[in-house]
This record gives sequence, C-alpha cells and structure tokens, in this order.
Amino acid sequence: MIRAKVGFVVYGVHKDGLKDPSGDLFIDAGVIERSKKALEGAGLEVVSNDLVVATKEEAKKVILPLAKDDGVDCLVLFSGTWVWASNMIAALREFAKTGKGIVVWTYPGSQGWRPVGGLVLKAALKEIGIPHRFVYGAAEDPRELAKIVSYAQASAVKNRLQMTTLGAFGGRGMGQTCGVADPSQWMKTFGIDIDSRDTTELVQAAKDIPDQEVGEAFELIGRTFVEKPERNAMTERSVRLYLALKKLVGKHGFSYYTIQSFPGLADDYTATCFAQSMMLDAGVPTSTLSDFNTVLTSILITYLSPEPTYYGDLQCLDKEAREIKIIGDGAVPPSLANRHGARFAQHGIATEGAAGGLSVSLVCKAGEGVLGRVSRQDGKFRLVVARCTVFEPGDGEIEARRQECGIPFWPHAFLKVHCDVDQLMENWDNEYGCLGYGAHLYDQLVDFARLTGMEVVAL
Repeated sequence: MIRAKVGFVVYGVHKDGLKDPSGDLFIDAGVIERSKKALEGAGLEVVSNDLVVATKEEAKKVILPLAKDDGVDCLVLFSGTWVWASNMIAALREFAKTGKGIVVWTYPGSQGWRPVGGLVLKAALKEIGIPHRFVYGAAEDPRELAKIVSYAQASAVKNRLQMTTLGAFGGRGMGQTCGVADPSQWMKTFGIDIDSRDTTELVQAAKDIPDQEVGEAFELIGRTFVEKPERNAMTERSVRLYLALKKLVGKHGFSYYTIQSFPGLADDYTATCFAQSMMLDAGVPTSTLSDFNTVLTSILITYLSPEPTYYGDLQCLDKEAREIKIIGDGAVPPSLANRHGARFAQHGIATEGAAGGLSVSLVCKAGEGVLGRVSRQDGKFRLVVARCTVFEPGDGEIEARRQECGIPFWPHAFLKVHCDVDQLMENWDNEYGCLGYGAHLYDQLVDFARLTGMEVVAL
C-alpha cells in the first residue's frame, strides 16, 4: 500500500501577524497546525513551508519547487484568509501541467474569512479549467478529511504509474476479447509502456533454475501453507515457473505483468496458478489470460489496499440475497485465507492446462472491501465498482457451498454487494471480478478514474 506525499501550502494576504479590527489575528496558526497533523494522522506524508503565500513571487517560490519534486503527489492549498487569486493562478497553472492533483481546503468558520479565500481560489481554477478538488470541512471531521486523503492517494497512484513497464508473457488467453490492450492508449492515459516476451524464454528460465534453489523454495513455501507440497515432477515445474517469473520480471524491469497461461504454457509445461498466487501475495500486480483490464485493476488495488488483490470468476450470483461467489481457477494470494489457512490442490481442468500444476485452495477471510473492474467500452476506459462485505459461511455449510460449483478445491470468496444487483450485472464487462480489501478503496478508485478521464459507474 502506497503512502501519498502532499505539499501543504497556506495562502492569504492578511498575514505576518496582521489583526482584524477586533484585535484577532486573521490567520489562526492553531487551525493550520491541527489540519497538518490530521493529514499525517490519516496516513499522508506532509511537506510544508513556513511562508504564507500572498504574492506572485511567493507563489512561484513555494509552489514551483513542489511541481518539480517527483516525490510530491498532490498539492493541498489551505485557505488561511482571503487572497487575490490572480497572485496564485499562474503558479498553479504550472503545477497542474505535471498532472498531479490539487486540493483547495477550507476549514469552516467566520473568523479569518477563510471561506472567502477558498471560494475565490476555487473559482479561479474553474475559470481556466484546472482540475481540482474543493473541500470545505474541519480537520476533525473524518468524512471531510477522507475526501482529501482519497484524492491524494489517487493522485499518488497516477504519479507512480508514470514511466513504468507492464510485461506480457505470451499472447491472448482463452480468446479474451474484453481484456486486450492498445499500447498507445495505455501510454497516453497512464504513462505505462507495454512490453512483451514469448513464453519460451520463461520456460527456459524455469528449467535453468538450480536444483538447490528449487529445494530451498519448497522449504519456504511450506511455511506459508498448512502443509508442504509433495515434491514431484509436476509440483516442481510449478515452483520453477514461480522462481523464473521473479527472475524475468526483475531482469526486464517490469513493474507488473500479465501472462497467457493457456492455451500454450499450461498445456506444454505447467499451469500458472501457483506462480500467480505467490506473485500476488508478494505485492506484484498481475493477471492471467493476458487480460490487461484485470491487471490494471490489480495494479490500482495493490497500490491502495493493505492486502493483496484477488481476481476470479463471478461464478454465481444470488440476486435476492445480493451474494456473489468469486472462484479463481486455482490462483489466490495465500495470505487472504481465513482461519483454516491455505492448502494445495491441483489444477484440475484438462481443457485449460493439460500439463497440470499446483493450485491454491482456500476460503477468503471476512472483511469490508470493494468489487471492481476497469474495462473498455467502445475503446474508452471505464471503472465499475461496488462496495461489498466478504463473509465466511459457517463450518457446517462451507463445504456444501464449495461443492456447488463442481470444483470445490479452487479458491472461493463469498461476498455480499451493497448495490442494485441488476445494475451491477448490466454494467459488468467480463467474467472476472477483482476483490480488494478496505472500505476506503471505493472512493479512492473512483477518484483515480476521474483523474485519468475514465467513465465511472459507482454502484
């Protein structure tokens, strides 16, 4: 999970100890200090300057260095008192060219005339078309504070995507039409380069892993699961593929990757389930079937959630109960297991990976989160997202619930969505769904989508 870094800039013309006719300071230092500490307490890294910005030269001196600092993800403009917007707008226009987020934050109250400074600056930004978020609320109000944090975190994701590389191992899997990518569109929208490698390099790298390294991996893996996997030719290929992926992702400088899985690799060498599970658990966003939309969703959730991403089929939906089963084809981060832990199974579908291989069997732990997916409709990116509660069926019914799909040994997540199910099904654009833990994800994903010009379907 990333931590956004924000530049905190206080502005206002009545500064440097200037008092109003009643004898009170226009700028309340206590309000400013409490507000900065609130941002830090909410998980943001805050950098600030003691200079209160009032003039054009001061705006350049304070704001332009923040624009040039690659570590700064978002600018928080805090209204100290009223301001001449013309003294701020040119520097803010330069900052906006970086694509980083801008928040205009006004702490309520009549003292100091803060709302005047907030409203006039907001109006100036709108006048010349600079995207921003306006927040009118106290630092002590968690709902208002969350609006700033959400926008800053979304800006941080947008910032971190710049000049990264997504690797694609192999071609399109299972005839996925709704997961293909236009590399030029990805570069234009997100700043991500898409590079590709044939799976022959991956297979050769797997075969070249030293036996000692494979043995050590088996020992480490056994500590993550309830039991150690039996070591045989099939399970060894699964472990070798995992180790090879780690090596090649590092060698080629991929920040994330997608893999064809089958047809091809999973028929000729091994299924990718185990390798995908371990890479996701290590915080590497990925997807199977060369589904670029799933890996993009995985990237966003991985950056924003303290837990790894789980993606799988929306295998069954009970409209009346608003319950969904997400069942992945053997791939799931083992750390998402409920109290019964993660176990091993085998990839059991001959038509989708005849070579076999290790897969992961578990039921996902309970928690609050989101069901989301980035997709394309008529060539345009869109985000569909809904709040959900992940639950665990009771011990007396959980095995029966797993048997319903006919493949009980694949990973299951049981969740209740908090939205209109008909609307969800109407807008969903794939059989895959991405599950992210953390109620905060809903607003942060929506903010990212809007920052990057996506259509948003927030259910």
